[in-house]
Amino acid sequence: MGTFLYSFLFFVVALSLLIAIHEFGHYWVARKVGVKVLKFSIGFGKPIWRSVRGPDQTEYILAMIPLGGYVKMLDEREEEVAENEIHRAFNRKPLLSRVAVVAAGPAFNFAFAILAYFLMFNMGVPGIKPLVGNIEQGSPFSVAGFQKGDEILSVDGDATPTLESFRLALIENVLANNSVEVNVIRVSGSQKILTLNLTETPADAITTGFLQYLGFAPLRPNLPAIIDSLLPDGAASQAGFQPGDKVIQVDDTVVEDWIGWAEYVRKRPEQSMEVLVERGPQTLTIEVTPTRIEIQSGDIGRVGASPHVPDDFFADFRSVHEYSFFSAIPAAIYKTWDMSILTLRMLWKMLVGEASLENISGPISIAQYAGQTADIGFVAFLSFLAVVSVSLGVLNLLPIPILDGGHLLYYLAEFIKGSPVSENTQLLGQKIGIIMLGGLMFLAVFNDINRLIG
Repeated sequence: MGTFLYSFLFFVVALSLLIAIHEFGHYWVARKVGVKVLKFSIGFGKPIWRSVRGPDQTEYILAMIPLGGYVKMLDEREEEVAENEIHRAFNRKPLLSRVAVVAAGPAFNFAFAILAYFLMFNMGVPGIKPLVGNIEQGSPFSVAGFQKGDEILSVDGDATPTLESFRLALIENVLANNSVEVNVIRVSGSQKILTLNLTETPADAITTGFLQYLGFAPLRPNLPAIIDSLLPDGAASQAGFQPGDKVIQVDDTVVEDWIGWAEYVRKRPEQSMEVLVERGPQTLTIEVTPTRIEIQSGDIGRVGASPHVPDDFFADFRSVHEYSFFSAIPAAIYKTWDMSILTLRMLWKMLVGEASLENISGPISIAQYAGQTADIGFVAFLSFLAVVSVSLGVLNLLPIPILDGGHLLYYLAEFIKGSPVSENTQLLGQKIGIIMLGGLMFLAVFNDINRLIG
């Protein structure tokens, strides 16, 4: 319950902030072009806070359901307008002014993403070095000539100091069906440029562990199989294990590290094992039977023990992607543009059937990501906010009636034909838009529930 409330809290914070930024874009530009704003609402449903302020007596509202917002402007199509205020009605403004008001919402989302990335890049983005571990034989990484221990320096000339930056660089090229040149430094210290073929990688692989699909596994530090803590009711605790025990052999298999020990246990649910451990100067044999745990991929064994991790254990694997103050500005703009194009490409792949609709996430998944990134730290949460802000900007520009992009489509038609689109056509478009968005929301929630069940 605590985890749920934590995730929900940061979900509300994130969504309310991004919606407020989007709606403030409409509000600010509307006032700049002389449109009277009647209401500014963050959320829907019953208001939990309301205030009427300013010479126009604009009503500001914070409502119960933080899944949207709106700015209500003076408009003759919605209500009767006094003669002395007709010049301030939205529908009476020139076409360019109306375009500016509608486009301002998504534009402010993109601007916020640029600001978030700028702050991130100035603070330094922590991550894990892109070090090559085990490579599956016959895989694209194997064919390209990668070797265990290679450190990846760049993709097509763009530096990739962290595993995440490397992953994102590959995602862009998977969606574009490109091959890429990857610069690596060998264990020996020599550098080599390898060509990685991504042309046959399906877009769906992006959300199903596509690095593994390409045959890549990150290099893992060799963590000794020393027990740090035990679950009180776990199989290991009940069998007599103690913190500080070092596992050196299980049955007839020598244990080289914690991963080897953990994998051996996972493969043997409810199978008795004889474990040889070092406890100070003593060597003991302990018999233990892993508990059976059911997961989506099948049953696994678990003994309820966690490893001892020295404070500086991951020092050689950590990396920080740093930028100077001035270089962070174009980098933030480029990153926002890059994420926008990536979002559009993914949407197109789903539209034409080249990517699964299961990639669509709804409020439950977004809430989980909000809680997880907030738990990691401020930089991770900023990254989450930037990605969601870009997504909101892109989605709102789609040419779907009732979205900003739908209104912009009407204005394009008005510009071409010289007169506004008829009210009947707009009403029909609104009905179609509501059905489309309703279907999209149903699909997103359905996917979320499936993930929870899984």
